[in-house]
Amino acid sequence: MRFLILGFVILTGIRAVAQNDSIKLDYPVKSRVRVIIDNDFGGDPDGLFQLVHHLLSPSVEIKAIIGSQNYKYGFYGFPGDAGYACKQVNEVLTIMKLTDKIKVYQGASMGMTDMKTPIESEGAKAIVREAMNDDDKKPLYVVCGAGLTNIASAYLMEPKIAERILLVWIGGAEYSGLEITPSKTKTPEYNLGIDIKAAQTIYNISNIPIWQIPRNTYRQALYSYSELVYKMKQNGTVGNFLIKKIDDLFQRANNSLGEAYVLGDSPLVLLTALQSSWEADPSSCKYVLRNAPEINDLGLYNEKTNTRQIRVYTQIDTRLMLDDLVAKLSFLSRKLDKNTN
Repeated sequence: MRFLILGFVILTGIRAVAQNDSIKLDYPVKSRVRVIIDNDFGGDPDGLFQLVHHLLSPSVEIKAIIGSQNYKYGFYGFPGDAGYACKQVNEVLTIMKLTDKIKVYQGASMGMTDMKTPIESEGAKAIVREAMNDDDKKPLYVVCGAGLTNIASAYLMEPKIAERILLVWIGGAEYSGLEITPSKTKTPEYNLGIDIKAAQTIYNISNIPIWQIPRNTYRQALYSYSELVYKMKQNGTVGNFLIKKIDDLFQRANNSLGEAYVLGDSPLVLLTALQSSWEADPSSCKYVLRNAPEINDLGLYNEKTNTRQIRVYTQIDTRLMLDDLVAKLSFLSRKLDKNTN
């Protein structure tokens, strides 16, 4: 019977509809989790792929989007400030016909100066407000593909949020014994280095539950340029928009980036929206439990044995992640084109 119902849904088509003031796909699915998205959307365009994918995922209810700072020197000529990140978010919402439908908050304009002084941005306040909301009992994931400034500040502003959120973070270097190809650099991983003090607050002080996708794992989300163009550019305005962002980056880099690109922030969608049906969990991905390391002043790990355990993901289901995005872009394109005609 279950297969008959599924077949009926497929045969009758899948429509893009508005659920909770955001475009969702009309699967027989209700939202199961709340999500706050925090990313440096003004930098590497992989964050825009993640944002579009989350907006199209019916099992998550997006409560807030936070535009975060990048490095002060920016990213290939893109400004590194949080205001520009919010501008990019609003561009996506406009293209997807979601203007003013989802709250967008600006994150901190600078990194933390020490581990105990928060930066009280609108983004940090939004995290506290939603985490302390007792009216919604669905689990709250705070997903981050950037520095940890806003989450660390929110924790310092209200430590009780540690019992009410789960942090899913793209960032941090490889762990000893888990990496396939050991990193040759002794500098901080990109996202961790945006705000080392914030990472120290999260790892060294807080008791926030963490699902971490370190560098050796998020780099698995590697797709050829030809594959991205072939599968996405034809999928309407939104797919074309995403490919234009990739093309712009390649041109700014003088075409020196090779022919493959890492959608490094997309695991944030995979681990929250694409969980198993029963005993909900990202069951197609692999992780190990590790004691949370201490982050030192250089942004590197001091491994400890007496700390809380965190999930460190070692393998991600890239097939499920990319194919799901392509399918959702296709369904959205059909819906928007039909409405236009």
